Amino acid sequence: MATFYLRDDGSWQAKIRRKGQPAQSKTFDFKKDAEAWARDVENKMDRGIFQDRSEAEGMTVGELVDLFVNEFAPTHYRVREDKKEAWRYQCQHLKNALGKYSLAALDQKIIKKYRDDRQKPVIKTYASGMKKEVVAGGSTVRKELYMLSKIIGYAEKELEIVLPKGNPVLKVQMPKDGAPRDRRLTAAEWAKLEAECRASRNIYLWSAVQLAIESSSRQGELLGAKWKHVDLINSTVHFPKTKNGAARTIPLSPLAAAVVKGLPRSIGGVVVPVQRMTLYHAFKAAVVRAGIEDFTFHDLRHEGLSRLAERGDFSLLEMAAVSGHKTLQVLKKHYIHLDAANLAKKLAK
Repeated sequence: MATFYLRDDGSWQAKIRRKGQPAQSKTFDFKKDAEAWARDVENKMDRGIFQDRSEAEGMTVGELVDLFVNEFAPTHYRVREDKKEAWRYQCQHLKNALGKYSLAALDQKIIKKYRDDRQKPVIKTYASGMKKEVVAGGSTVRKELYMLSKIIGYAEKELEIVLPKGNPVLKVQMPKDGAPRDRRLTAAEWAKLEAECRASRNIYLWSAVQLAIESSSRQGELLGAKWKHVDLINSTVHFPKTKNGAARTIPLSPLAAAVVKGLPRSIGGVVVPVQRMTLYHAFKAAVVRAGIEDFTFHDLRHEGLSRLAERGDFSLLEMAAVSGHKTLQVLKKHYIHLDAANLAKKLAK
């Protein structure tokens, strides 16, 4: 039988103690509500379907995210020295938007609202004072929702917290993945970009651009390469740490090898001793001066892989060995964009 206590503040506390069941208690403004709650809990205990919600009600999404980031993720996800991993940004977005909700309150309506709100345009103010309208793409929101699902799974499996409504993310329609980028520069645009990169005050900019295309490597891999990992005799470079966590060794084309040979040796042992944001701003400035629109440093990786595909003598497996993709479908969909004009020339032969 449940017992009820009138508290000093006028509220009513219901307590239930049963052998073989965890003790339950909850406070209400009115005694009738306390009695209704107690009847419902005891009925479920009698039928053997009671689930203890106390932990789920006592922990917020924000607290769970903190546990996930600090206790679980560092041993299960890639960790960078600068702590700029994608999963950290995803977790921070989730915490900012959903952190106040208890795990017990989290349902599909709340998840749907998060999904829809994230895809609405917002005005972002930068440190310089510049304002820009930004929109989170479907792919970005999908990744955040998948991360939320993993965090909820962590609560259920690792922390053994019973969620009365299960995993609400599984009941929500995921946003559609955005169309893959296929931006490639014309010959005239390449000439302008090269001229502006060579004219940049950053002496490493044009070399970095050439290496990004010739090696089809990611920006982080390129900037993390060290001289001790370069083998100019066999024209290879080893990446001990990559985005997907697997080390790999890639070949250097004759042009890439020549670029590397021409670089000065930095004291720190890094092949391209430039900070990520420094390279970002230098490249962006060169693109603007060249009058080129909608072209990012990451598009150089697309360009490199598309050029490899157009050569016709590289199989998908060989290209994946260069790019580091574990899934050939992702490589085909997102990174290989053949130039129709070049294909037309081949058909004319």
